[in-house]
Amino acid sequence: MPKYYQFKVAGYYLYFTSFCVVECMHVHASDKALTEAGSAKFLVKANGDCELQNKGILNDREIRKIRAFIKDNYKEMYLKWAQYSENSFYGDK
Repeated sequence: MPKYYQFKVAGYYLYFTSFCVVECMHVHASDKALTEAGSAKFLVKANGDCELQNKGILNDREIRKIRAFIKDNYKEMYLKWAQYSENSFYGDK
């Protein structure tokens, strides 16, 4: 299960699974189990904005922090995503 970074953002690891590389680029946020159950899911657009598909157990403050982090780092994060997937950003065809 690839993590975008080894550190936590707002108390959560940001990652994706090998099963989800068939979708557009997105980011799961989970505290320790790194499973989709209870995790949030952010669909990442080409400009770094995110659509929240699943809130999971995160509160609004945590979601804002993670969204801001993704916006600031989405290009670097995409490089990691592209190592595993041929799919691009949310909304791209």
